[in-house]
Amino acid sequence: MKHSQALSAEATSPAPAPPPPAHQHEPVLDLAVPVFNEETDLEPSVRRLHTHLRETFPHPFRITVADNASTDATPLIAARLAGELPEVEWIRLADKGRGRALRAAWSRSRAPVLAYLDVDLSTGLTALLPLVAPLLSGHSDLAIGTRLAPGSRVVRGPRREIVSRCYNVLLRCTLSVRFSDAQCGFKAVRRDAAERLLPLVRDTGWFFDTELLVVAERAGLRIHEVPVDWVDDPDSRVALLATAVADLRGVARVGWALARGALPTGGRGRRSVTPAALTALAHLLVYAAVRPSAGEQTANCLSLLACWTVARTALGTLAPAGLGTRLALTAGSLAVLRHAAPSAGHRAELAVLAAAHLALLPGLLPSRRHRTESAAS
Repeated sequence: MKHSQALSAEATSPAPAPPPPAHQHEPVLDLAVPVFNEETDLEPSVRRLHTHLRETFPHPFRITVADNASTDATPLIAARLAGELPEVEWIRLADKGRGRALRAAWSRSRAPVLAYLDVDLSTGLTALLPLVAPLLSGHSDLAIGTRLAPGSRVVRGPRREIVSRCYNVLLRCTLSVRFSDAQCGFKAVRRDAAERLLPLVRDTGWFFDTELLVVAERAGLRIHEVPVDWVDDPDSRVALLATAVADLRGVARVGWALARGALPTGGRGRRSVTPAALTALAHLLVYAAVRPSAGEQTANCLSLLACWTVARTALGTLAPAGLGTRLALTAGSLAVLRHAAPSAGHRAELAVLAAAHLALLPGLLPSRRHRTESAAS
C-alpha cells in the first residue's frame, strides 16, 4: 500500500522531460518487438522498421527483439539481425507471454523512452514519431495508438472490429477507464513511469497492456492518444476465444483490486467499480466454463445464479430484484440469438450476454461532459 501511495503522490506533479543519455550514442528510444514463432515476418519487418527509424527518427534508437520461447527459426533470425544491424539487439525468454517479453525488454533498458509494436507492423510507422514525441518533451507519461478515435483509418474484418469495440466498451463500463483503445499493439512509456508501474502489473500475457493502462490512469499519469492507420494481419496468431476469456479474468481481477483499494488512485473523479459489474464479468467467465457441458439456457441460469449468490454473500449489496431482471434479459438475448442465427457459436453467445449486461449498466457509461473533459486533457 505504501508503494501505491507513493506512486499516486509522484503522479500529481508535472513530469520533467526525460534526461538525455549519458553518452550521445546511447539510445533515446528503445523499441521492443515481442515475437513468438515469427520466422516469416521477423526479418522483413525488422529491416523495414530499422530503415524507417534511420531515415526519420532524429535521436539514437535501439530495436530489441524479445523472443519469448519460439520453437521455429525465429531465434536464429533474431541473432543474425542483431549481428548485422548495429541498432538491433535480441533477448531470449524461456516462457511465452507478450507481457513477460515486454517486462523483460523494458526492465533491462536505460533509454528514457520505452515502446513496443507488433512484429506484423499492422500500425502505420508514420505514427511512431507522434507517439513518442510527447514523452520526449515531458508532456505525457504514456502514449498509445488508437484505432477507435476520429482520424484513425482501420482495415479489418467485422469479427475483430466487433470484438475490439465490445472489449473497450466493457472496460469503460466496468473499470471506468478514459482511454479509447487498450489493445492496439503500439504503445510507449517513459522509463521513470515504467519503473513505478511495472511492479504493480501482474499479467504476463495479452492483458498486460490493459492492466498497465488502468494502473497508470488510476495513478493520475497522463496518457496521450495517437490516431493510427491500421491494417489487420490475416495471419494473426491470436486465439480470439482464449484471449477473450483471459481478458475477462484480468478485468475481474483488476476490478476486484480496485474495489478493495489495492491499487493506487490519483486520478480525477474516479468512479468505483460496482459489484454488479464484477458479477457480470464473473458470469461470463463461469458461463464459458460451463457451456461445453450444458445447454445455453441451463449454463446461463446456473452460472448467473451461482455468481449472484456468491457476490451477494460476499458484498451484501446486490438486490434480489436485480437478479430476476438480469436473468430475464440474458435468457431472452440468448433466445433471440438462437432464433436469428441457429448455428451461432459460443463466442456469439458470450457477445450477446456481455451486451445484455452492458445494457443494465448505464450509470457507468461516461457522460458527454466526462468525454469532453477527457478529450481536452
